[in-house]
Amino acid sequence: MAIKKRGKIYQLVQRVPRRYQPVEARETVWISLHTDSETAAKVKAPLAWAQMIEAWEARLAGDSQDAETRFDAAKELAAMRGFRYLPASRVAKLPREELLQRIEAVQTSGDAPVKTEAAAILGVVAEPAITVSRALELFWTLAKAKTLGKSEAQVKKWKSPIKQAIRDFIAVVGDKAIHEITRDDVRSFRDWWLERIETEDLNPSTVNKNMDHFGKVLKLVNEEKRLELVLPLGGLRLEEGEKNTRPPFSVDWIKNELLKPGALDGLDAEARAILLIMVNTGARPSEIRALTKSTIHLTSNVPHISIEPDGRKLKTKHARRKIPLVGASLEAMRGFADGFPHYRESEGLSKAISDYMTANNLRETPAHSLYSLRHSFEDRMLKAGVDERIRRDLMGHRLTRERYGEGADLAHLHSPIQAIAL
Repeated sequence: MAIKKRGKIYQLVQRVPRRYQPVEARETVWISLHTDSETAAKVKAPLAWAQMIEAWEARLAGDSQDAETRFDAAKELAAMRGFRYLPASRVAKLPREELLQRIEAVQTSGDAPVKTEAAAILGVVAEPAITVSRALELFWTLAKAKTLGKSEAQVKKWKSPIKQAIRDFIAVVGDKAIHEITRDDVRSFRDWWLERIETEDLNPSTVNKNMDHFGKVLKLVNEEKRLELVLPLGGLRLEEGEKNTRPPFSVDWIKNELLKPGALDGLDAEARAILLIMVNTGARPSEIRALTKSTIHLTSNVPHISIEPDGRKLKTKHARRKIPLVGASLEAMRGFADGFPHYRESEGLSKAISDYMTANNLRETPAHSLYSLRHSFEDRMLKAGVDERIRRDLMGHRLTRERYGEGADLAHLHSPIQAIAL
């Protein structure tokens, strides 16, 4: 393996092995090592030769079944001929002189162009879609330097939160191709985390670490694979204390927009009912979708729902409570006396409603989300002068002072809720 300097740049000079002579017209190839350092050139040469072999193998195969391998080989082959790989749509828009250079660079076999050469140089090899799960697989290889010197236990510890971040995103949004991820997907992921902060009393810094892990996987794959995507990752991080900053929907907005006849007709029936039940209960979406026949009490003297550990664990000890049903929430609950089987074990509820609200301009401001209904319920109680303990009991919040007795009964709870019902 010889290394020679041409001008200021070192190149690898190597005779073409007999196996690849049918697809390589030259007997000897010169491969640029893109460095003027002899030391660096010696390090790069074996890798450059291995990549050249891979390109020839791809040409011999003619059509690899592995889309990523085929695409990478096409990029490498184009580079070997002195061109940057561009998709055919961009090649067609090149200046005439540059386009002709590419066409003339395509090697021939007899009178016909070599198909793999033409495909690589003229950009007709389809770029493979990389899903979020596939991006994680690629990330382990691309970020391998991060594991150098680490023990097996340390590598496992490093990988664990990254895997969890990807699992979380897929659970909420799905295993989408990364070029198809939208701003709404990112917003749905963020809304899901905001709900968990409220439900599980998480620290925003914990959430930020998870989101950072998700973002760095996509960013590294985008950069190293030269996908040139504009990833909609901005705005994922949460400010400290953000769990209290989501604004409540105004009463006018709920009445005139969310409860307007036909406004929610495009939502599936279960999601629509869950949203309406939130209006006058302030219950968390996760609590409502988990309701079962045994926790829905429509025939009671005071119709109500009970938030209980019925087949699941409550996130906080204060979450166990009973909430009277009134107004639009009572009507919605009557349509689902046995609960919500479609969403009971699914994480897709918040995304379904979030996407619908965005598409139908049902967010009062961009900062409003499904969870703003919960804040609106609490805000309306506060403005109506409802006792602090009753407010905290209905919301499932911790009481800031010592708790005495069992609290108000259903009849007592019904009166203040009825007074603010929509």
